Amino acid sequence: MMSFLPDLHEGHAPITLQLLFRDAIDAFHDWKLGEPEPSVMHEGTLVPISTVFDAMRGCTDIMPKTTTELVTERLTKPWDGQGPLDVMTFSTAARVMGVLIRKRRLQEVETPSVYVQAEGCAASPLH
Repeated sequence: MMSFLPDLHEGHAPITLQLLFRDAIDAFHDWKLGEPEPSVMHEGTLVPISTVFDAMRGCTDIMPKTTTELVTERLTKPWDGQGPLDVMTFSTAARVMGVLIRKRRLQEVETPSVYVQAEGCAASPLH
């Protein structure tokens, strides 16, 4: 699949890609069990959030604290970043979000769908 996302430049992401990353985190947060993977809009094209996270795997830019908090609140263990400022790069966050997407997909497989048919209602064939 061809990606229409901007490229990284020597490990740095343009601000449009950084903002799209934030939108993808928000979309992940709103993702309900049983729904397909969410997408975010980039220049008129819907892009799956996993594609956005993959595009940022090589980004060495430090994330803003508010975005870092959105990622760390989903972790099962406390985040202990490098250095005195407890910072996280987009690369680290992209890898974390990739793992969270894989975990979500596994949940989908492990959680059986429940179908309920109302009493006295028969399914009619589709023509």
